[in-house]
Amino acid sequence: MWADHVIWWQVYPLGFAGAEKTAGTSVVHRLPQLENWLDYAVELGCSGLLLGPVFAAETHGYDTIDHFRIDPRLGDEADFDGLVAAAHDRGLRIALDGVFNHVARSFNGPDEWFRRRPDGSLDSFEGHDHLVALDHSRPEVAQYVSEVLGHWLERGVDGWRLDAAYAVPPEFWQAALPRDRFPEAWFFGEVIHGDYAGYVTKSGLDSVTQYELWKAIWSSLNDGNFFELAYALERHDALLDAFVPQTFVGNHDVTRLATRLDDERHLGHALAILFTVAGVPSVYYGDEQAFRGLKEDREGGDDAIRPEFPATPAGLDPSGWPTYELHQWLIGVRRQHAWLTRSRTKVEHLTNAAIALRSGSGDDSVLLLLNVSDEAYDFPVEAGDPLTVAAHSWRLLTERVTPGEVAALSQ
Repeated sequence: MWADHVIWWQVYPLGFAGAEKTAGTSVVHRLPQLENWLDYAVELGCSGLLLGPVFAAETHGYDTIDHFRIDPRLGDEADFDGLVAAAHDRGLRIALDGVFNHVARSFNGPDEWFRRRPDGSLDSFEGHDHLVALDHSRPEVAQYVSEVLGHWLERGVDGWRLDAAYAVPPEFWQAALPRDRFPEAWFFGEVIHGDYAGYVTKSGLDSVTQYELWKAIWSSLNDGNFFELAYALERHDALLDAFVPQTFVGNHDVTRLATRLDDERHLGHALAILFTVAGVPSVYYGDEQAFRGLKEDREGGDDAIRPEFPATPAGLDPSGWPTYELHQWLIGVRRQHAWLTRSRTKVEHLTNAAIALRSGSGDDSVLLLLNVSDEAYDFPVEAGDPLTVAAHSWRLLTERVTPGEVAALSQ
């Protein structure tokens, strides 16, 4: 499956292209701006472009008005087709973000498609009155979703992120996914808590978002508690019996990693974990440049984590390029060891502030040493002399790079 080799660059197009906060009637051709960044994504090492909402919506894109029409703030269908063609010309897969748990209140659908409260009023999504919940017990709703998915797959899309999948009965996707027509398409759902493997099994999805590992990565680094990471990785490994999780250290819904971490010296630690454990990883646009941004629980609270990008990479602040280069190197390691997608990770040494992680498949393995203490740490994990990692540093050892070279590149 091609998804075993994909590394996504995730973009929130409305923010990226500087679109207005609310929809208008004029078509503004902003999607072609993304074509200026495709080579940047390829040079980063990514092989897929994961797009946030591109469909006609009222405001932030997750309040869809028409799933068959490109949001006029971004352009039109010709702009979309041009972006898909340009991406495919560079070997980039395309995945779209679809919201099928709820729609905007102005969505023009039959009354029977919507879920009702006991008093007969329209039900909503998590208290957001402008987001009207669909009734997933209706076969015609599943048929509609299947038609939407198929429409864009026919136009060249390779996969789908299914927003708020956790709020949708898993059995719904069994009826909605057009597997018979698009056997190579990859579908993953947004699931935050709960039984990830059970949801995948019941839904027929290929994957779900691994929020548990995301939280454990930054939390263990902030708290100096690698026991939390070790526990999360044990659970992560168990998921591989059922599916390969979609992994990340940042996305459009969470505070930026560079802001979330208490110590900026630990950014590399988090990235090294992401790219050396199993999963289908994604990089959220701007994280590769160490962008900062705090998500807040208020109106407009996502603006800081969904910023506008310059017209071309030349407009980026020079201070972010070392982080881009670190991503390049780690993604390069990942692509050289493609088996890491389904690898198992073993904790070979563990203290509160130091951990040794060996990710392997068969006879192949890589060894990641992480130290978040104020002193250098000697890892007793190899024959002979201990491997020393400086304070607040990390080392990655593979069979293709000598420890000395890795130390120089990774600290």
